[in-house]
Amino acid sequence: MSMSGGSDDGSPMMEMNTTPLIDVMLVLLIMFIITIPVATHAVSIDLPQATPPDQTQVIDPVKNKLVLTQANEILWNGTPTTQGQLVSLLAETRTLAVEPELQFEPEEYASYNIANLLLKIIKSSGVTKFGFVGNEKFAAFGKASG
Repeated sequence: MSMSGGSDDGSPMMEMNTTPLIDVMLVLLIMFIITIPVATHAVSIDLPQATPPDQTQVIDPVKNKLVLTQANEILWNGTPTTQGQLVSLLAETRTLAVEPELQFEPEEYASYNIANLLLKIIKSSGVTKFGFVGNEKFAAFGKASG
């Protein structure tokens, strides 16, 4: 029972020992994986610039209503506004002693993409008192007719 070959006659083993070769290849593979630079993906986004709100846009100290119309118009308490002005208005509501409630009401055929963008703006502003209103108009759509 010798370890020198396949037979017990004492002749040397004729196959190449590949264990050291595999060990070296694994070490090289690990070294290559470690040295690969981390792939970073950058996406450039043009964000809307915040503009100071007009004097016609009033912040209600109790509740403010944000409406997205079918024509993709943004209304702040009934007054048309832009995304940049919305950022300023939301920041101003956060400075009040008691934060007013923000009610968001997208109309029936308003753009989903713009509604999603407005929700992202609201979330990033840090508003804590937020709610959806007007959903009761669409309650009949969810009921099964019998």
